[in-house]
Order: sequence, then C-alpha cells, then structure tokens
Amino acid sequence: MGVLEGRTALVTGAGRGIGAAVAEALADEGATVLVSDAGVAVDGTGRDAGPAEAVVAAINARGGKAYADVTDITDFQAAGDLIGRAAETLGGLDVVVNAAGILRDGMVFKMPEEDWDAVVAVHLKGTFNITRHAAAWWRANRGGQYRLINFTSMSGLQGAPSQPNYAAAKMGVVGLTFSCANALRNYGVTSNAIAPIAGTRMTQGIKGGGSMDYSDSNTRLSPKNCAPPVVYLASTQSEWLNRRVIFAGNGRISLMSNPVVEREIVSATGTWDIPTAFAEIETSFKEAVLWPNIFDKPPAK
Repeated sequence: MGVLEGRTALVTGAGRGIGAAVAEALADEGATVLVSDAGVAVDGTGRDAGPAEAVVAAINARGGKAYADVTDITDFQAAGDLIGRAAETLGGLDVVVNAAGILRDGMVFKMPEEDWDAVVAVHLKGTFNITRHAAAWWRANRGGQYRLINFTSMSGLQGAPSQPNYAAAKMGVVGLTFSCANALRNYGVTSNAIAPIAGTRMTQGIKGGGSMDYSDSNTRLSPKNCAPPVVYLASTQSEWLNRRVIFAGNGRISLMSNPVVEREIVSATGTWDIPTAFAEIETSFKEAVLWPNIFDKPPAK
C-alpha cells in the first residue's frame, strides 16, 4: 500500500522531465493519475500525444493506473473541460499539480512581444486556468483533503537575467499560490509551490563556465529527485503545510522563507521629508544589501 493509495491526481506538463517524474512517483505510491501534456516543443510549438501516452504506458506497466490527456491548458474552456473530465475519469480530484511549461529566453531589451505572451500564457495563465476550475470543483465538493501544487522556479525567485518572461510568470505563480492558500483553506485545500532544479529539456542549453552540470550523468539532478516533496504535499499527512515554497532537487529539500520585513525605518511624525528619508534609507538599508542573489557579482572589497 502506497502513501497515496486511493488518491486521485491531475498533473499537467507530465509527458516529460519533472512532470513525468512527478506523475510516475504519484502513481507508484498508489494514486490514480491523469497525465496531461500537449506534447509541444520547448518553445511551445507543435503538438504530440506521444509523450503523455508513453508515461501512461510506463505507469500501467508497473501496475499503476493512469490516463493520458493532451489538453491545451492556455485555453480557459478547455481547461474547464479537463477538470470535469479528470474528476469523472478518476472518480474524484484530490490533487492538482501544475507543472506545464515552455521557454523562450532572451534579454528584456530585445524580447519580442510574442515570446513574452507565449511563456506567460503557459506558465501563469495555464496555471490559473487549471486552478480556477479545480477550485470551483473543490468548493462544490467540500469535505475532502485537496492539494494544489504549483511549480515556480528559482529563475523567478532570484531573477534570471535572460528569462524576464519566465521569471515574471513564475513569480506570478507564487502570488497565485499564496492567494489560493488563503482563499481555499475553508474548502479543505492546501496550496503550495515547488521550486525545482533538475536536468531536463529546458536546461540542455546550460553548459560549462562553472554552471551546474545538467547532463544525464549527474544523478543528483535527475527529475526523480524533485518528486518526493510533491508526493508528501499530495498526501493527507501534509494538511499542516500551506502557503509555502519548497525547493527540491540536487539532493536537497528546502523550505524557502516567505517575504518578511528585513529592516524598517519609522518616522516619529508619520511623514518623511526627502533629505531625512535619503539619510535614513542609506543608514539602515545599505549595509543589508550586500550580495542579494546568485546572479550578482560579489561586492568590491
């Protein structure tokens, strides 16, 4: 008996990479899974039922239970139909994992509008489309232990310089996740996000120069290493965990901090004049802003 025996799950972007690893892990632990993937290229073009069907075949061959789906999650009505079909096919909908994604990288000063729109459509609007219809189903079927698990990225949390579209969408996913955590808890839903690191099609262009080794030979960065915290969140044991971001991969599972006030200055009169504000901001904040993220150079000594 797996820890998810009797649970039902929909996983988007489940035809390859991390999504496939998550779908297989959920099924291996007893969940019945709807594997949803439109089978597009990394840039979102094309369509192929093969990837989703291959994952379903692998799950079923191991004695699991899974079904394939090729819905375009950027289509609001199609996403609604998918949620209804998932609940009917699976016999309920306990878990939704939003892992679908594409890439169209480029610096912000030369990014075409269509590349921005395409990436935001899949990552942010697609996550909203699925979540919106799942939330309505959960609200109408209150009383369960439901789980919303959205995929964000360190690209958004840290601000990858060549991924303004992807980073913005992924930070939008965090905001949506937090909003859902507050809005849906009375209906038995927890809402959390996973920030993964793994070698997939999306990281194949990252190489050398002191960067992470994303090759297949680096087992630490296998997509399978991102699955355990997703399985935990999908279980009934995770009821206590809500409105958080979990980092997963490279042998690590990390609880990320939510935004908190780091330093604060307060005016005794309730108002600020410009010279005083300038002086107080530099005195109180400047020393705390030393090397804020992985893309910055170390401060000069």
